[in-house]
Amino acid sequence: MRVLFAGTPAVAVPALEALLASDHEVVGVLTRPPAPVGRRRVLTPSPVHERAERAGLRVVTSSRPHAEETLAQLRDLDIEVAAVVAYGALLREPALSLPPHGWINLHFSLLPAWRGAAPVQHALMAGDEVTGASTFQIEAGLDTGPVLGTMTETITPTDTAGTLLDRLAHAGAPLLVSTLDAIANGSAQPQPQPSDGVSLAPQITSADAEIDWRLPSHVVDRRIRGLTPAPGAWTTHHGERFKIGPVIPTMLRIFVPPGAVMANGDGGVLVGTASAPVRLTQIAPPGKPWMDATAWARGARLADGWRFDVAEEVTDA
Repeated sequence: MRVLFAGTPAVAVPALEALLASDHEVVGVLTRPPAPVGRRRVLTPSPVHERAERAGLRVVTSSRPHAEETLAQLRDLDIEVAAVVAYGALLREPALSLPPHGWINLHFSLLPAWRGAAPVQHALMAGDEVTGASTFQIEAGLDTGPVLGTMTETITPTDTAGTLLDRLAHAGAPLLVSTLDAIANGSAQPQPQPSDGVSLAPQITSADAEIDWRLPSHVVDRRIRGLTPAPGAWTTHHGERFKIGPVIPTMLRIFVPPGAVMANGDGGVLVGTASAPVRLTQIAPPGKPWMDATAWARGARLADGWRFDVAEEVTDA
């Protein structure tokens, strides 16, 4: 089939690679316009844009696929189906009706669980043990279309959103290709999503990523892993922001007040929670790069009673 690929970030590149290696013909790529990157805010093409150019594909940059200017460019491609992976813009009519076989999305959850922009992050923060990827036909609702295929992936105790998303991106790419194969040969069997088991995964902002040390250690652990690497977990000390990398829950039977920081006897750095303390691994103090937490604590010469700020109220687990 003649395929339009719609995607933007690096996580979408494995699916594009798989389609380029398949029997389908990728005739063009739809991606978001170049965005400012770095401290100098240099306009930079998306990772999908860059890979498409290396492949010699026609690239359409737009955040409004339903706009007439964009539609005109897509019509010129004479596409039969559109494959979508993390495109990052709303798809609605008349764009949805443009390809005869519709728009097929590779979504990184087992639908109807975790519909929305951040399924991997929310699955980790919720403590899910298994997740996966789904291909489905895009319709007007938010990730509500009929499912065409799924694959599962186990979540490990040390997974971050970054490591898990990378695995799903590579494991899900063949699923997208096989779904398009089934559509092409007429064997696809779309299954309506059940009405039960629906959960939502809205975009997570930096404002949502502050650590509440008054939660139990296992909740602190999985929330930080779900926020790593983006938007990144953080906390404050006297109002100054510290970035916090993944932590290691402990089984220590010592009381460390929530947010209190202390050096352990083996050289580790502990932070108190509502239950057992957690061990810090990486930390970025205000205005400084990431560093080993033990080295930071040694240089900071933490005094007794040093602690991260604690919110007045405990957030829901």
